[in-house]
Amino acid sequence: MNDNATAQLTNSETTAVATTGSFVGTLPESAARAVAEAKAIAKTLPLAIAQKDFAGARQQWHKAQALLWQNYPVEQYAAQPEIRAMWLDRGSIIRAGSEQGLAKIFDRLAAAGINTIFFETVNAGYPIYPSQVAPQPNPLVRGWDPLASAVKLAHDRNMELHAWVWTFAVGNKRHNTLINLPADYPGPVIAAHPEWASYDNRGSLFPPGQGKPFLDPANPAARQYLLRLYEEIVSRYNVDGLQLDYIRYPFQDPSADRTYGYGIAARQQFQQLTGVDPTTIKPSDRDLWQRWTQFRTQQIDGFVAQASRYLKQKRPNLVMSVAVFPLSEHDRTHKLQQHWEVWANRGDVDLIVPMTYALDSYRFQRLAQPWITSSKLGSALLLPGIRLLNLPTMGAFDQIQLVRDLPGSGYALFAVENLNDELQQVFHNTQGTKVKVTAPVPYRQPFHTAAARYVNLRQEWQFLLANERLWLKGTALSEFNTRSQNLETALDRLAQTPSVSNLAAARTALNSFQTQFKNWMRSQALENSYQVNVWSNRLTTLERLLNYGERVVLKSSSPLARQR
Repeated sequence: MNDNATAQLTNSETTAVATTGSFVGTLPESAARAVAEAKAIAKTLPLAIAQKDFAGARQQWHKAQALLWQNYPVEQYAAQPEIRAMWLDRGSIIRAGSEQGLAKIFDRLAAAGINTIFFETVNAGYPIYPSQVAPQPNPLVRGWDPLASAVKLAHDRNMELHAWVWTFAVGNKRHNTLINLPADYPGPVIAAHPEWASYDNRGSLFPPGQGKPFLDPANPAARQYLLRLYEEIVSRYNVDGLQLDYIRYPFQDPSADRTYGYGIAARQQFQQLTGVDPTTIKPSDRDLWQRWTQFRTQQIDGFVAQASRYLKQKRPNLVMSVAVFPLSEHDRTHKLQQHWEVWANRGDVDLIVPMTYALDSYRFQRLAQPWITSSKLGSALLLPGIRLLNLPTMGAFDQIQLVRDLPGSGYALFAVENLNDELQQVFHNTQGTKVKVTAPVPYRQPFHTAAARYVNLRQEWQFLLANERLWLKGTALSEFNTRSQNLETALDRLAQTPSVSNLAAARTALNSFQTQFKNWMRSQALENSYQVNVWSNRLTTLERLLNYGERVVLKSSSPLARQR
């Protein structure tokens, strides 16, 4: 833990009380004292760290964290319009056992303010519904159709249901044990079509230490199978989106001579391109190895583009998302050939959902912030993943608050099986059904979301001005008020009447406001630089929502299709 990170995180905890998406007003006296004490502790941390008193610094940090959490306004609605997604895992679906059992889960999620469900629809090669395409449905489901029930239950509660599907991973040793099959059973797809399988450089279907066999992404028949399966899902069921998981190769370590991707089709195609069988190439053969890496990466890239184009022809309003790893671009392409920046920039996907799982806020910030602030994602929205397993309620809420303080559009929680009663109650109070007005969801109504989020931001500024806590006076205050009102008007007009001209006007107003914002907030930043950064991030979020809306609303074949 370094000086800057410690100070920033402590400041994050301190200002989180007052910097929520929907401004909560004056702090109670006890909370004000807690904030003051936490700020005092924060000032002592750099000295303690400089003196290498790490145990003392950590103890004081935890004291400040506990103070703030004990006084956090968990009885007040604090959420802004955002994507609040949760993965509904196969185990929870199986345990539900029926539509009535599943309804109890959906009731909890609706009460918690969750608006998007990633419903595990294809796992280990088994669909959770009766399929006419797949070799075999999940044998743990008998007598009901969980996907049909889930779509109905979600829509009845004004939630979206996105089918979460495993892509190239089509088996699982752990699942085999649940259904009393041999551990090395390759799953129903590869059992039916062994020629579709991919292998490691030693000819093994199961890479060492990994329990999932994969299809060969270069195999045209395997790709067509997946497309037919996904077409069946989006055609037979009124799902709102499709999420691709395992959209990659297995993990590899070329430096340890552990590589993957040597299916029959891949080897033939690469040999036709280069005259070389890839099984004979070593990482030390730099040029050929780079070509082999690019070849495999392009197989994944090509399938994402193919699936997106094909499925959106069938369902233009379908939201495409991908669950991906937050490794560096270099590591991802070399270790699992997952180059999701390409998919985002091409417009193949609407949501990038990196699995930024961490048990503390500092590591979560290190994983999530580079991608939330990245300029390499085109118009796609980014949704950091938060893993609830073994994560205390305070830690989960702190990570959510951190996302809200960055230029993001929401978060995704993994998974339903780890949603405990304490966290459920906090969600109910701070983002759940205490407020009856339905907020817009960013990926579905980006322009309405931008307008609503900016109204929240202006309300916060107006409160601070009324209480003489926003340091603006004279000409600067007059200009601030004028331009902020102009921006609100432009965003509202765009939300009500999406058009190219209204988008241009909103962008002009936003750019004008952002240009002067740092100057207006110079004095404010001296007192609380973190809060000013949060405001700046929330303005950046508006910019991203406008970019996303331009693609999915104004450039779609049905311009108003997503503004429903």
